[in-house]
Amino acid sequence: MNFNWDIFWQYLLQPSDVYLYGLWLTCVIAVMAMLLGCVLGLLAALMRASSNPLLNYPVRFYIWLMRGTPLLVQIVFLYTALAAGGIFRFEDLDLGLFILPGNIQAAIIALGLNEGAYMAEIIRSGINAVDRGQYEAGRSLGMTYPRLMRRIVLPQAFRVIVPPLGNEFNVMLKNTTLVSVIGVQELLLSTQMITSATFRVFELYLVVAIYFLLLTTLWGFFQRWLEMRFGRTDGHVPASGRMFGLGSMKFLRGR
Repeated sequence: MNFNWDIFWQYLLQPSDVYLYGLWLTCVIAVMAMLLGCVLGLLAALMRASSNPLLNYPVRFYIWLMRGTPLLVQIVFLYTALAAGGIFRFEDLDLGLFILPGNIQAAIIALGLNEGAYMAEIIRSGINAVDRGQYEAGRSLGMTYPRLMRRIVLPQAFRVIVPPLGNEFNVMLKNTTLVSVIGVQELLLSTQMITSATFRVFELYLVVAIYFLLLTTLWGFFQRWLEMRFGRTDGHVPASGRMFGLGSMKFLRGR
């Protein structure tokens, strides 16, 4: 087999600036898109739970659309098709310290919009997992709906949300490779640029696979820590404090 070990170890242990930039951009896009997806997912989950059809049905359509079409199509449509149709064009954004290219903006928004649809269902499931007695107890104390969600429901729902949330970010890291089709120089496109100059395809794609495996493995350790941190039981809470659960009682005490 024509395998060059020197090339493999060089780019694995001493990556070039092109590789490091691609690695950094992959992480930035994944984090920003995930944050956007979580915000959209929370808003969509709350609107989805509403009995108002003006709030409920648009969210149902959004979730149906995002989950029913391929992510790659959504990325290309947002960046290329909208501009070709004269509807909207992503322009470079000057933020003072740096310029954010239009294709990176489109990548973050497309990934975030897609993730928001999945996070909406995850968050909704977490909210539904909270016992209805918690709602009744909060209302009996005169809490408004926003205060009830913030102090009572969401802290408990978060324990249910953490495992699938971690899995979604793992998927997000790998989905960043799709934005290479609109010219975003993340890790995959950086690898393609180097292979076009060195013609060492097998070695370099093996390196990029190891990089992604390393990223997802590191995130796996952090995810397990989150699950242990927020998955603790309320076994030592006094009987009088079990009505809201340990996490909610801390919020009620103002801690």
